[in-house]
This record gives sequence, structure tokens and C-alpha cells, in this order.
Amino acid sequence: MEKILEILKSIRSDIDFENETKLIDDGILDSFDIVSIVAELCDAYDITITAEDMEPENFNSVQAMLALVERIMDEA
Repeated sequence: MEKILEILKSIRSDIDFENETKLIDDGILDSFDIVSIVAELCDAYDITITAEDMEPENFNSVQAMLALVERIMDEA
């Protein structure tokens, strides 16, 4: 989870990612942020996040993003 937190903080250092659970639902992250996060996660973990994975619930919290990354890595 630390690696994901580092990525998120490098993109938006003004957000408390460790405690926020509605990043998408509350409009805290915008579409540009999501594109940046997806690109960084793909590079950092050598994964491909597909259009099907681009669901709001996968990006509402750092825990959700970690679960997404782990699921994609397990499927590879």
C-alpha cells in the first residue's frame, strides 16, 4: 500500500488518501487525476488497467486501488 500512497501523494499531495474513502463519489479526484493515477499504477506494477476496471468504486480509496492492483496481478 505504501507504493500506491507514494504515487497518489505525488499526483495530489493535498488529499488525505489514508483516510478518504469517497475520492470519486465526493468529486475529490477529477478525470485528469484518474488518468494520471492509472498511468502511474500501470507503470509501477507492470499491469494493464482496462476500461472495464475504470469503475468509480475501484478508485474511491487507496484500499480499493490496492484491491484492484492485486486482482489484476493475480489474474496475470
